[in-house]
Amino acid sequence: MELEKSYNFIEQEIDNDIKNERYPKHVHTRFPPEPNGFLHIGHATAICFNFGIAKKFGGKTNLRFDDTNPTTEKTLYVESIKEDIKWLGFQWEGEALFASDYFDTLYEYAIKLIKDGNAYVDDSTVEEIAEQKGTPTEPGKISPYRDRSIEENLELFVGMKEGKYEDGSRVLRAKVDMSSPNMHMRDPIIYRIKKEPHHRTGDDWCIYPMYDFAHGQSDSIENITHSLCSLEFKHHRPLYNWFIDKLDIFPSRQIEFARRNLSYMITSKRKLKKLVDEGVVTGWDDPRMSTISGLRRRGYPAQAIRDFCDEVGMAKRDNVIEIELLESFVRDVLNKTANRIMVVEDPIKMVITNYPESQKEILLADNNQEDETAGKREIPFGKYVYIDRTDFMEDPPKKYFRLAPGKLVRLKSAYIVEYEGHDKDEDGNVVEIRVKYFDNTKSGEDNSGIKAKGVLHWVPADESVKVKLNNYDKLYTDPTPASHEGKDILEFINPNSLIVNDKALAEPTIRNSKEMDQFQLFRKGYYVVDRESNEDMITLNKTVELKSSWDKKKKN
Repeated sequence: MELEKSYNFIEQEIDNDIKNERYPKHVHTRFPPEPNGFLHIGHATAICFNFGIAKKFGGKTNLRFDDTNPTTEKTLYVESIKEDIKWLGFQWEGEALFASDYFDTLYEYAIKLIKDGNAYVDDSTVEEIAEQKGTPTEPGKISPYRDRSIEENLELFVGMKEGKYEDGSRVLRAKVDMSSPNMHMRDPIIYRIKKEPHHRTGDDWCIYPMYDFAHGQSDSIENITHSLCSLEFKHHRPLYNWFIDKLDIFPSRQIEFARRNLSYMITSKRKLKKLVDEGVVTGWDDPRMSTISGLRRRGYPAQAIRDFCDEVGMAKRDNVIEIELLESFVRDVLNKTANRIMVVEDPIKMVITNYPESQKEILLADNNQEDETAGKREIPFGKYVYIDRTDFMEDPPKKYFRLAPGKLVRLKSAYIVEYEGHDKDEDGNVVEIRVKYFDNTKSGEDNSGIKAKGVLHWVPADESVKVKLNNYDKLYTDPTPASHEGKDILEFINPNSLIVNDKALAEPTIRNSKEMDQFQLFRKGYYVVDRESNEDMITLNKTVELKSSWDKKKKN
């Protein structure tokens, strides 16, 4: 088939399979997460890739949960994974599937392996099995239980299923090749006893298949044509194919691709869980986390994540991509979609001395200059406003374009004002600034000829709204915190990854906002309304800075 554009090495392989009629009718992929935690940015790339490949070839994608370990899996994680996939903009084929749907079939597959002499029950301990495995340079040792008769193996395996034996006392192993240079082929464990209730099957089972056994067979049961896995599973592929051959089932094909790691982010559910369990973050959806739910709460648009995944594509080698590239895609989307608003972080009162005390007027400002359909918002204007403390200096340096003695500035969407004076408290802090305004300099109607180089954001003093700003930064001080052997990731936690400002003031239009509304704060960055907002305090989470050198790099 002809593809829309040049394609990566996996798409080339799939195209060849179709041309060679290996899978002439369709392309069927799957996304198989284990429900033992929340999905992260690494999963997002795998989701985009699996669903994107299928769509490109006119095929379909299954969502199948690898729920073969009742110890760590929860329905909570299942539901969060579904939500994340839908939020990213994808819909799986039919109902969500589970490896546990196939427990009966997998058990029968195991019986077949035993009957064909390709599996045996082993009474060795975990330590003894590890020792039998040998080393990559030395062959393994044959288990003393490897030559049990088929009848004895069947009896023991049925006894395992019926709960006659204790956890860890027996396992079922595939009889492959203890001298293979591939350690995964040295009689791998395919079933173990685990007397724990399962989140879906309850107490129906006390034996559970291992990943290497359940994964490939589940692919075959679902007629998955291409099982796309990360590079870590490359050495599992011979075993994947061995099971298909011995069971004589649908021959799904495994193809591996490199993980796409991001700087300053961790893509290990175990390490992410540690951050949650030790209280480093507030939960799996903390906006500093690399989880999809965390990125969503921080205000990352799904479109930006999809665009990023399309841009970086697939590779054959693991690499680390700079987080700034993802952030640049976030800015691209938000610049077009986020409404503008003014927020003053450290308010200082400004009095417009020649503006009538009793006068009020409504100014109009564009919600988004990049979107003609966004309309305008109303901003009340009067004698008293607040500006940011950092926008005034008594003794400014050269080329200072904000407010200072002898300076003129424009108040955004309002008038040009000129400094007159200021007052300090007994500690020497400026508490009030006095200016005069030029009534013929109103934005959009200015024909005065008066020039002001600086433009300041402001909020009306009487009608401003108190907001809390969660100013997020990178969670780690090191771009690859998990790469340091012998060091704990907690050693690289950034103590300034969250700076809270609960004294900020916003223009009154913020009152109409709702959870997940996104704004560009003039001269500050992009923010999103957090779910913790209430009538007394609106909370805004910082998504990303306004500009970065990556924006220019991408254009060039």
